[in-house]
Amino acid sequence: MVFKRRDRRPLWRIVVEALWPRGGWARAATYVKHRVRRLPDTPEKICRGIWAGVFVTFTPFYGLHFIISAILAKLMRGNIVAALLATFFGNPLTYVPIGIVSLNTGHWLLGTRPREGFDQGVLAKFGGAGSDLWHNFTAMFTDRVAHWDRLVQFNDEVFFPYLVGGVLPGIVVATAIYYLTIPLVRAYQNRRKALLKAKLSQLGKPGA
Repeated sequence: MVFKRRDRRPLWRIVVEALWPRGGWARAATYVKHRVRRLPDTPEKICRGIWAGVFVTFTPFYGLHFIISAILAKLMRGNIVAALLATFFGNPLTYVPIGIVSLNTGHWLLGTRPREGFDQGVLAKFGGAGSDLWHNFTAMFTDRVAHWDRLVQFNDEVFFPYLVGGVLPGIVVATAIYYLTIPLVRAYQNRRKALLKAKLSQLGKPGA
């Protein structure tokens, strides 16, 4: 295949580069910024896509952010590619503060109180829920009894508060980024149009 990688990366390298891209997240952010600016669409549609991508990073649906952001951008009549690129707002450097804000906001809105912060206690609940899921899956093919205790605890103390609490900060941050990026995208597009017009004028001059 034409676009197939010549060097096949081992699994460990794929995992490492997902957590820390080549050149670091600053370089990755620069790439995303330039890629968004070059999208062939109106600034409004591009920035609606950005809004969708950023908002989705405040939801607990890890692994589904690409799909959900694309659907949301489609519903908002935004640029889907911009939405996919904007999901990189959620990365190993931002997921912890996003999780802290979303969880605490969720517990505050629900009137509940977290037993611990976004630390080893919460991470242990992720692990416990995963263990119950795997146990219950294997129980379908064996004589084991399904266990739901840790899944229920995870839903009550982590997932549902995170889902509820991520809405408000997600809207605030996504809206702020929308209004910050729309003049930047418009200015960049106008500059590109001016440069292209100048080049065409030079080509159209006699003797050029």
